Amino acid sequence: MPELPEVEYFRKRWDPGLGGKIVTVQLHAKNRIFRGSDAPAIARRLVRQTLLRSQARGKQMLFPFSGDNWVGIHLGMSGKLRVEPAGFQADKHDHFVLQQKERALVFSDARQFGRVRFHHGATAPDWWEASSPEINSSAFTKRAMRDFIACHVRAPIKAVLLLQKGFPGVGNWMADEILWRARIAPRTGAGRLSRAKLDALWRSARFVTRGSLKTIGKDFSDPPKSWLLHERWKRDGKCPRHGTKLQRATIGGRTTAWCPTCQR
Repeated sequence: MPELPEVEYFRKRWDPGLGGKIVTVQLHAKNRIFRGSDAPAIARRLVRQTLLRSQARGKQMLFPFSGDNWVGIHLGMSGKLRVEPAGFQADKHDHFVLQQKERALVFSDARQFGRVRFHHGATAPDWWEASSPEINSSAFTKRAMRDFIACHVRAPIKAVLLLQKGFPGVGNWMADEILWRARIAPRTGAGRLSRAKLDALWRSARFVTRGSLKTIGKDFSDPPKSWLLHERWKRDGKCPRHGTKLQRATIGGRTTAWCPTCQR
């Protein structure tokens, strides 16, 4: 499932369409990616409107259009944004296509766990404004993180890191990377973390977020080889620090990898 840096990368895929007017809208109105939205209204209101800008927060994207129109996109597990030449003919998995004079902006989602949201109004939709502070923003303070964790003291810290209300954009691999860098075992109860461990967790969350945005989020390039990311997918993956074989288990409903030596 795409996480914060992957979402940032795909958000920018539609940047060539900024400033361009929508000529036609093609969509599969009955598909579940439009759940909760009036799909015909999307097609009706976006025609002749201009794509103004784009934003990403956590795992969500927002695309404001002229005429007080807003499109939100969540990639789900298999969603992708891309640009195709003008006159592009949608395939069966291309559920939302915005045709411009010079190009087509495409949202494809083979498994349909993604979502397209639509809002018409002078201000951004409530569901966007209610988003939690981004980890790389000044609002994500040590105190804010500690207060959030204090509300989930009985849960393992790996499960807490996956809660989007407190750690927007963090998914499975980012959570493992954060915990490895903070030297915290993923099964550790959130309420058992010392002040020093909480500070290490905050620093690690910021580091992994910023580092992944500079690589994956920029051009889908890999982070440095020193990251756990490169080993956690391997069956015989080893800790990048000293070569200890990684352990694996299901924690917080997700397959988790960690170093039994580093993380205690």
